[in-house]
Amino acid sequence: MTPPDETLDDAYFEAVYRANPDPWNFETSEYEHAKYARTLAALPQERYTRALEVGCSIGVLSGMLAERVDHLVSVDVSEQALARARERNRERANVTFERRRLPGEAPDGPFDLIVFSEVGYYFSRADLERVLDVLLERLAPGGDLVLVHWTPPVHDYPQTGDAVHEAALCRTPAPLTHRGGERHERYRLDVLSKPQS
Repeated sequence: MTPPDETLDDAYFEAVYRANPDPWNFETSEYEHAKYARTLAALPQERYTRALEVGCSIGVLSGMLAERVDHLVSVDVSEQALARARERNRERANVTFERRRLPGEAPDGPFDLIVFSEVGYYFSRADLERVLDVLLERLAPGGDLVLVHWTPPVHDYPQTGDAVHEAALCRTPAPLTHRGGERHERYRLDVLSKPQS
């Protein structure tokens, strides 16, 4: 059965985190940690001034990204997840965690790095297009947009990871440039950049 093309609501995520404080095993999964390592290795720049992480969950990747940026804004829709993310990263003064729902509540840019990881398939097709537009508006000239998503279908997600990446790649060669991509057994990674104006 195909799930409806509707963005998953906040109640879905609060129920997921009530059932399990680490529902995707971000803390312990070898798969997740290998994917994080590939994500960090794919960043085109060694250091960024201001970064946005969309869908930070419990803040495992946030802590790793914080080592590469001067200031990181990490957002999520779940207060339960954000509470754990704040506690995990309490010693990192350069990370701000905020409850926001995109596209309507995106933080103000510009950002020279935006990480859109394991979150795009929760949006309907129309909302995903709006989210991508909002992110591009906030991406600084010369900035990088990194997408990483699980590719096997999930029965209650409105989209697949491949559909998310293809929607982003439709914005190349303008206003974005595709810097490179990787396809692994269960996920794909694409790096896109906004040319200097």
